[in-house]
Amino acid sequence: MRGGESRSPRRPKNFPNRRNDEDDKDYEWGKKDSNEKKDDEKPVEKEKPNFGLSGKLAEDTNKVNGVVVKYSEPLEARKPKRRWRLYPFKGEKPLPTMYIHRQSCYLVGRDRKICDLAVDHPSCSKQHAALQYRLMPFEREDGSTGKRVRPYLIDLDSANGTFLNNKPIEARKYYELMEKDVIKFGFSSREYVLLHENSKEDQEDDDVNEEVQVVETDEKPIKVEE
Repeated sequence: MRGGESRSPRRPKNFPNRRNDEDDKDYEWGKKDSNEKKDDEKPVEKEKPNFGLSGKLAEDTNKVNGVVVKYSEPLEARKPKRRWRLYPFKGEKPLPTMYIHRQSCYLVGRDRKICDLAVDHPSCSKQHAALQYRLMPFEREDGSTGKRVRPYLIDLDSANGTFLNNKPIEARKYYELMEKDVIKFGFSSREYVLLHENSKEDQEDDDVNEEVQVVETDEKPIKVEE
């Protein structure tokens, strides 16, 4: 000390700075009791395993020739036994027959890299629609039940629509197709008539029901009649 002056005691180096009460409320002083901690903590629910694909991985698995395909086949997809065909017409002029019985699904659109049935009219979308064969249950006339593979048409949110017997169909819904149905895509003048190899003889293969069938699924498919 000099000249009797009193000096205030120094603050220890490690002594924490005091904050006002508003700042202190964000901090907890002292160690929390272990029992108290257990009581306050909420049990953490263990995440269940997810074996589905999502995001980029799912996108990559649905690519064909480097192009992401908008449509995925349903679980009930099957190849047909009946040999279905599309007979295209441009006005009165018949065009080459399209054989559509060799696989369970045919993608329709302008993108020839991925589409099975190419439509070149500018009003048609790159991925316009799909012809899908599905194994579906049905009831016979005698009351018994069975399953059969039937053709369905689905529009893939195309810009200018898909038409069944000159009526527009709703996008993302399955429409059951019947023999002699007429399909059009966008504003193209081409018409596609659905027939099969036995159409001339008017023969039926196994489990074919001529009545219009509305299939109950999550998508609520509708059959558009003439």
